[in-house]
Amino acid sequence: VQLQASGGGLVQPGGSLRLSCAVSGSIFGIRDMGWYRQAPGKQRELVALITRSGVTNFADSVKGRFTISRDNAQNTITLQMNSLVPDDTAVYYCYADVAPYYGAGSKLKWSDHWGQGTQVTVSS
Repeated sequence: VQLQASGGGLVQPGGSLRLSCAVSGSIFGIRDMGWYRQAPGKQRELVALITRSGVTNFADSVKGRFTISRDNAQNTITLQMNSLVPDDTAVYYCYADVAPYYGAGSKLKWSDHWGQGTQVTVSS
């Protein structure tokens, strides 16, 4: 199972960016998907999560500014980030709760999977 993130970059305060993440590999199922971020010297924190049915959860700091969407057929999620502020600067990590498929009759095991991280820098 692999998570491939794209997007990110440098943007001025007040600007927008879009992050995308695709899950690939031999997959039985995907439950929650989302984004976490980690700023220098800080712990990794939740940004946004979306369930398979589309229920969303956002960090208080991004509510009203970020939206998350999901395409279950393509195993992808997109994070639209608007009204960015310098405190949004961090490495953003894609996350998915995945059960890989190991073949007929194999036991399912759900576990956390992470993408490689993509840098978002908000600066003038």
